[in-house]
Amino acid sequence: MSKYLISFPSEAMVLTAEELPVVSADAHAVIEEAKAAGVYVFGGGIAEQVDPVLVSGDGSLSTEIYPGSRLTGGFTVLELPTREDALKWARKIAVACRCSQELREFMYDPAS
Repeated sequence: MSKYLISFPSEAMVLTAEELPVVSADAHAVIEEAKAAGVYVFGGGIAEQVDPVLVSGDGSLSTEIYPGSRLTGGFTVLELPTREDALKWARKIAVACRCSQELREFMYDPAS
């Protein structure tokens, strides 16, 4: 089976204060469905109020991250037998979150 990353940047989710609790409940319901199906690996939202750091190959730290690198929003990692299954889950998450989702497949790693 392959692992898939389903994600969105924070600016993609444009909601009113009234919509937020409903969308949150819908999104959590899809995650609970994925857990019950045994395909959920990990997920969450990026803590955007915490600044990222770059840890260099020599162990030193820098507040300057890779140029063009910007990870925001939320993500879910699922382990699924086919890309078609991943597309079905990405659709469920997109509907629940009321915003488009990116789907990416992790390269196979026999140790994970």
